[in-house]
Amino acid sequence: MNLDLSPEALLKQLGYATSVQSIEQIKRTIDNTNGFENFSKHILSLHDELAHIKGVVALSNSKDVFKIKGSEDTSKEIQEEFTELVKHWSNKYKIKTEQVGKKPTYYILGQ
Repeated sequence: MNLDLSPEALLKQLGYATSVQSIEQIKRTIDNTNGFENFSKHILSLHDELAHIKGVVALSNSKDVFKIKGSEDTSKEIQEEFTELVKHWSNKYKIKTEQVGKKPTYYILGQ
């Protein structure tokens, strides 16, 4: 099954309001993410899977990329679970990520 999401639908699924600015940002982000069409549906499943450990898939404020953000206000065990989940997801779908400093945040660079 091939899941084609409009930028507006993807924004809504990730919890964003649709505005001219957010639609323009997500279009730039999609264009900037190598191979996005191959794994777009998996971004939504990751977003759902992260919810129980206070994590999200979001738009970066500083770059036109998606980011995977975990909470720094959780236990060491939850932070380890977050890190393992991100590593497993990126390995499974062959997606390059980049950790932002030492924070529980990763940029999704693409395939």
